[in-house]
Amino acid sequence: MPIEIKELHIKINVNGSDQSNVSQNKKPDGKMDDLIKACVEEVFNIESRKKER
Repeated sequence: MPIEIKELHIKINVNGSDQSNVSQNKKPDGKMDDLIKACVEEVFNIESRKKER
């Protein structure tokens, strides 16, 4: 007999600095900026494809 899950609660702590392995003084070498630019470009591509339909 299959089991049906009706609700699933997941709780995480994203801002916890105790568990971070990255030092607070270092900045990524533009990797975050490149990622954000790629995401923004993809969003614009998706929106333009929606307008073409």
